[in-house]
Amino acid sequence: MKLSVETCRSGDVIVVRCEGRIVYRDEAAALSRVVTEALQHGKEIILDLAAVPMIDSAGLGELVVLHMSADRSGNSLKLAGPSPLLCELFDLTNLSSLFEIYPTLDDALE
Repeated sequence: MKLSVETCRSGDVIVVRCEGRIVYRDEAAALSRVVTEALQHGKEIILDLAAVPMIDSAGLGELVVLHMSADRSGNSLKLAGPSPLLCELFDLTNLSSLFEIYPTLDDALE
């Protein structure tokens, strides 16, 4: 399943809704383009991962690069709604200590 990425604004926050896999090549590159653009227009970005069934190592690497880019520019990048499988992946790779991860989009928006 190809990655579909859509942005919307909720107050001062830009929500990037992802649907599909975040994997090597086109999907990771598409996410990078959208989030990089969003970082130019908002201080706080939330990636809604509720409809993302899988992230591979390239996708994880891209999330780390985006987090570092947001951090360097004084912005924040939060993750919302990851499945139990993705939560386990973030724990196994120790990325759960790097990202602010929320169980739902509503929790991240509060």
